[in-house]
Amino acid sequence: MEQQRNLLFILLLCAAMFLFWDWNSDKDNALKEAENAAVASLNQEINDKSDISNTVTIKSDNLELTVNLKGGDVIDAKLLKIKQYQDKDDPFHLLMTNNKFLYQAQSGLAGKDGIDNQFRPEFTAAQKEFLLKDGENTVVANLVYEKDGVTYTKKYSIDKDSYVVNVSYDIQNNSEKDLNLCFYGQLKQTCDDSYLKNDTGFGMVASAYRGTAYSTDDTRYEKATLDDINDDLKLNIATKNGWVAMIQHYFVSSWIGSGDDNGNVIYSSPAEKNTAAIIGIRTNNISIKAGENKTIGSKLWLGPKEQDALSQVAKNLDLTVDYGWLWFISIPLFKILNFIHSIVNNWGFAIILLTLVVRGVMFPLTKAQYTSMAKMRLLQPKLMEIKEKFKDDRQKIGAETMKLYKAEKVNPLGGCLPLLIQMPIFIALYWTLMESTELRQSSFILWITDLSVKDPYFVLPILYGVSMFLLQKMSPTPITDPIQRKVFMAMPFIFTFMFCTFPAGLTLYWLISNCFTIFQQVIIFRSLEKRGLSMKKA
Repeated sequence: MEQQRNLLFILLLCAAMFLFWDWNSDKDNALKEAENAAVASLNQEINDKSDISNTVTIKSDNLELTVNLKGGDVIDAKLLKIKQYQDKDDPFHLLMTNNKFLYQAQSGLAGKDGIDNQFRPEFTAAQKEFLLKDGENTVVANLVYEKDGVTYTKKYSIDKDSYVVNVSYDIQNNSEKDLNLCFYGQLKQTCDDSYLKNDTGFGMVASAYRGTAYSTDDTRYEKATLDDINDDLKLNIATKNGWVAMIQHYFVSSWIGSGDDNGNVIYSSPAEKNTAAIIGIRTNNISIKAGENKTIGSKLWLGPKEQDALSQVAKNLDLTVDYGWLWFISIPLFKILNFIHSIVNNWGFAIILLTLVVRGVMFPLTKAQYTSMAKMRLLQPKLMEIKEKFKDDRQKIGAETMKLYKAEKVNPLGGCLPLLIQMPIFIALYWTLMESTELRQSSFILWITDLSVKDPYFVLPILYGVSMFLLQKMSPTPITDPIQRKVFMAMPFIFTFMFCTFPAGLTLYWLISNCFTIFQQVIIFRSLEKRGLSMKKA
């Protein structure tokens, strides 16, 4: 039974590692118009470098945006309070447009009278830079375009200490005809991320999941990779509330639907000859009568995966912190971790204390597990007698074995069931640490200056290997086959090598977990010996 426990633990840990390495006809016609307008014109735009030579800068305390005056799209976004690299002052580069990689937040007006249907409009701005001034709480940039008696003012507004960009069109219809159009916001990104890995240092860790996600009235959270979209996954989902997003490790960009009674449609499409992908959300068509003024728009999130802030921006947007299918365990674990951090003010010590809390809560299950295994070990001689006595009658062996279990009040699954209960919690804790943007560039002690990357001197992995070796020595194993025994004894070295690539925060968690397990086993084994239930071999 203990051999099965160890093998199960190893398989689940390997699985965690692989996860670590590796989110009506009028409406249909309107959606087609929006897609045709957005995709056709936007794809044409980026191929002409002269189209992005005329730009304006919008800068708050959190964000610095570069907006292309042709179309009014955000073609570059920097997160000013977050470093690209810990040892440099360069801000984190979220959106970008260059010869190797494209990642933009695009928006416009489509539909029957949309100004983005064939060619992107050329906006004008009163100045080249819009900066958040001292003593002000909001920076606002107005981009103006006039056509056929209609004035379109595209407005960007960013509040202080916020990653939310309010994007709206103020439409003054001074013409003699009614207008019928819709607002769309979409995210466009190159599918090949080799540039990010090679040139910006995102690397393997940042590629935990990179792709799109969306939420509707009927679906809280759904993912679709960029390749899925380029393989003709064409979303066409009507929803009152909802959002679309592109996510990567620790960061997310998202367009949020209007949420009003007019409703929205979520859509997707390949772009740039299937080298880029688009996911977007648009309003249903609205009517603006002659002489009428109307404002339509959306919110755009550009920033880190800060769960509390995301949950306030849109329902379910905090689910872009992708904990996988164990999210219902991971979310409470993060809240506990965050609470502990608010007291100790160090994410490394918070991880240690959280690990101790979790292992402490699991102590009764661990004790029950070892007690059951000890009882099973004491029954081995009697079980062997039954097998020898009824060796030609399997049915009789089974009946007598169950009779013995019942007489001795032993559950044969007692050593396995506690482990099966514990493993989802441990895996959820793994993903909690994997997805917490708060660990990025957070120091622990001494040489550990970033808990989200590997230990530069491999001290934590080596200590983990030592702790695993000690656990093996303390835990008797029934493995008698010499080859299997050698493989089993080699596991500390194998896992030490594996953990050399793990983020320091995760390695710290496993190290403390092992140390606490050693402490637990000392207490449990002494208790069992007093009761005559030794874990040692007979």
